[in-house]
Amino acid sequence: MTEDDRELEILKAKRLAEMQKNLAEQENEQGEKNESNNDKNSVTPREKIIQKLGHRGLEVLTNAESQFPNETRIVEEKLAELIISGEIDEVLDGGKLLTLFRSVGIRVRMDNKINVEKDGKFVSISEKFVNTEEKSNSEDEEV
Repeated sequence: MTEDDRELEILKAKRLAEMQKNLAEQENEQGEKNESNNDKNSVTPREKIIQKLGHRGLEVLTNAESQFPNETRIVEEKLAELIISGEIDEVLDGGKLLTLFRSVGIRVRMDNKINVEKDGKFVSISEKFVNTEEKSNSEDEEV
């Protein structure tokens, strides 16, 4: 090796050591920032949202999580940011949350139940139809 090659190698080694040192310092700073943020934000985004949920909100959230776990996690993080920043300060009931999910393209399926009044009691519509069919079948047998 010539004298110039040796000097070039020494300069490269110094520069590499300097870059590694700078990288290690940046990683340490980021680790410290993450630790301080974790202490401040010990409440998860989901818990922050649950604090703002109203009537049937938790039902919609759990259905969304079971049907679309990855997408729901992203929506939860953004929603929690909005709640923390104060842009959302109202109670989120199930209808509002369902509308939010549908507006971003997440079609959360909900169990629907229709109740009707029968003899002063509320019964499901399927029970009403079953009882109606039984009465009509018994009337047909009598004829």
